[in-house]
Amino acid sequence: IRLALEDAGLVYDRVDDPATYAQQVAKLLAKGRIVGHFDGAMEFGPRALGNRSILADARGQDTLNHVNRSIKFREGWRPFAPIVLADEAATYFETTDPSPYMLLVARLRAAYRGPTDRAAARAQGLSEPMDMQAAVRSDFDAVTHVDFSARLQTMTPGQGSRAADILAAFHARTGCPMLLNTSFNVRGEPIVCTPQDAITCFMNTRMQVLAIGPFIVQRGAQGDWIKRKVGKVQFDAD
Repeated sequence: IRLALEDAGLVYDRVDDPATYAQQVAKLLAKGRIVGHFDGAMEFGPRALGNRSILADARGQDTLNHVNRSIKFREGWRPFAPIVLADEAATYFETTDPSPYMLLVARLRAAYRGPTDRAAARAQGLSEPMDMQAAVRSDFDAVTHVDFSARLQTMTPGQGSRAADILAAFHARTGCPMLLNTSFNVRGEPIVCTPQDAITCFMNTRMQVLAIGPFIVQRGAQGDWIKRKVGKVQFDAD
């Protein structure tokens, strides 16, 4: 990983203590940074479960729009899924079932839903389906669909997943036990596998942080040259 970072000309910090690493990434997430997370072996299955994931604060429609348009390069109405601490999931969602593989759907509890105002969204000049996406509000806009459903992944810290430890650190810092989790790739491309894949995706998008192995790379610490890398690779619609 270090050689790949140096070959790309990236400035990085190395953090070898796992607890400190989780705290530092959680701090960046709490500041609204979008983080590409690359750790350990690539997972096998239909979902990104943390080892090859893009992570972000689940609160706020701005996050949804930024990740869709500036990172995934896909349609703005498409929703994302949350990772949520297993012992907090039933507080926020109508479920008591564990969902470690992000395959089960549950609805957000009524206490965390906001008003739905499609007329106001249309008054902004939005047409279908963007008007519906903008009209439906909740405390977790970035990870709930238009019917207040979400495809959950429940996580328990201390079981070998660094993403879970980052989530726990984020919860301790913000009081929010969930994060947006989407696969580490852009539309039309497979999930990143190698360090070089992750670095290319990071540079091609407006992702602000790359958390890769024991290294943390911040876009703001790079030279102006990195701005010229964004959007160099273009993808057709799915």
